[in-house]
Parts: sequence; C-alpha cells; structure tokens
Amino acid sequence: MKSGIVFALLAGAIWGGVILSPSLLPEFNAVLISSIRFAMYGLISLAVALPMASRLFSQLNRTDVWMLLRLSLTGNVLNYALLGASVQLSGVTAASLINGIMPVAITFLGRGDVGSLAIGKLKLPLLMVFLGIVSISLEHTGVHSSNVALSSQLLGLACGFCGVASWSWYATHNARYLKQSRFNSSEWSTLLGIATGTVAVAFGLGAWLLFPNLVPANIENGRWVDFLWICLFLALFGSWVANGLWNACSRRMAASLSGQMIVFETLFACVYGFLYAQRLPSVLELASISLLVGGVVWAARRHRVPNVKLERPAC
Repeated sequence: MKSGIVFALLAGAIWGGVILSPSLLPEFNAVLISSIRFAMYGLISLAVALPMASRLFSQLNRTDVWMLLRLSLTGNVLNYALLGASVQLSGVTAASLINGIMPVAITFLGRGDVGSLAIGKLKLPLLMVFLGIVSISLEHTGVHSSNVALSSQLLGLACGFCGVASWSWYATHNARYLKQSRFNSSEWSTLLGIATGTVAVAFGLGAWLLFPNLVPANIENGRWVDFLWICLFLALFGSWVANGLWNACSRRMAASLSGQMIVFETLFACVYGFLYAQRLPSVLELASISLLVGGVVWAARRHRVPNVKLERPAC
C-alpha cells in the first residue's frame, strides 16, 4: 500500500500542474488543447510500444479494445476538454476545488469492489476532505467573478462537475479492469495512450467539422509555438508518465482508498498557485489543506487490514 501512495503522490504532483495549463492558453479552445495533447500522447505511446508491438497487440481481444476506447474518451479526451473549459470560464481555483470532489465520487462508485471499505466506515475521513474543499472555496469566493460574466462562470462550473463525473467513472472502471487484466501497469498505460491518440484525432476532427472556428485565426506564431510546447508537456508528463503512475497506484489499492489519493492533485494545484502568485497560504487555506491531508491519512489508516494481492511484481 505504501508504494501505491508514493505513485499517487507523484501523479498528483504532475496533475496539479496540468490543471493550470489551460489558463496559460486563453486564446485556444479547450477542445483543441485536449485533442492536440492526446494526439501527441498517442504518438509517444506508439513509439514506446514499437519494440514490443507484436507481442502486445497479439494479446488484445475485443473486450480490451472496447474498454480502452471508453477509458480513452471518458478519462482523457472528454475529461480534459471539460476541465480546460472549466478553468477558462470559471478560473483555476474553482476548477481545482470541483476536482477535489473526486475522492468522494470515486469512493462511492468503488464501494462494492474487493478490498474496499463500506462508505459508513469512511464517512468521517470523507467529511474531513469535504470540509477542506468547502473551507478553501470560501476563501476564494468571488475572486474570478469580477472579470467573467455569471453565465460563463455557471457554464464553467457545469463543465467542471461533468469532468468530475467523467474521470470518476474512468478511475473506477480502469482500476477494476487492471486488477483482472493480463497486462501490467506499464503495458496498459501504453495501450491506453495509443487508444487515446486515436480517439483524440477522431474527436478533434469531428469537433472541427461541427465548429469550424475551433482553430483560432490571427494568432501570432510565437503563441502557436507556446501552444505546441505546452501540449507536448501535457502529453509526455501529464499523460504518459502520470497515467503510468496512477495505474501502478490503482493496482495496489482498493478503490475506496485510491479514490482518496486523487486529492493530491488538488493540493499540488493549490501549492503551485501559491508559488505562481508568490505568496504564502492564509490561515484558512492552511486549515483547508490540513483537513484534506488529514482525511486522506485517516482513510489510509482504516485500510490497514489484510487484503488480497492486487499487483504482480512488474509495473
């Protein structure tokens, strides 16, 4: 279990930065960012898979392919398009806090899985996480509202909640499939990347045909260079590296515990925000972070019971 926490911590450290990325590209549509990012992710994964392609693809069956496509859409392409829209419309803070609801959502969806604890045994740790999210949201209420119309904020919040639902479904079903899969975490991450690249290209082309203004006009060449570099960073670290780390975490933990680990994403997003603003957290922010960390640690301690082995040595 300890190694699973380390993997989750590292993934959260990367994903915390991923949340900030759409705010660096305000002139680019969130769907375009998501499509290009995950198309690059697919190319990286395909390059990694080449040395073992024949062995890896020969093990695939129809069920695997169908699951990979569904996971690619819900957990990657669609989720990040929704998250990007939420960041651009309602602000980084609001999007980060909405993402903080995922521990509760994932724990609820995975409540019946092998090794998971009943919701009743986790209600107090989950309450601490929830209070942490609420208290830090009170600290930032209205920060973004002066610059953005209320309708845009509400649309951004709706996108954020839809993104939470999308990724929570992905996290739960991905963990379940991994634990009974013949692929190890690294192999599955590579296959997921290839499938995601395919879905991203189809998703992007479909969106472009429906909305020709998806690709912005009159953008300086320098901004296009920035756009491609940020997408490459998101593809390499935010997708290929972080997804591999999360898969390794998911195979080592029950869903009711791995769901708590996603809170590291919210924590790191807050820390990066403090560094970017060059300020220290307030007393209320420190209290919120303490509640979030305390809730996760408490949930982890409640899982310290004999469990079935969830991971084979390879990762």
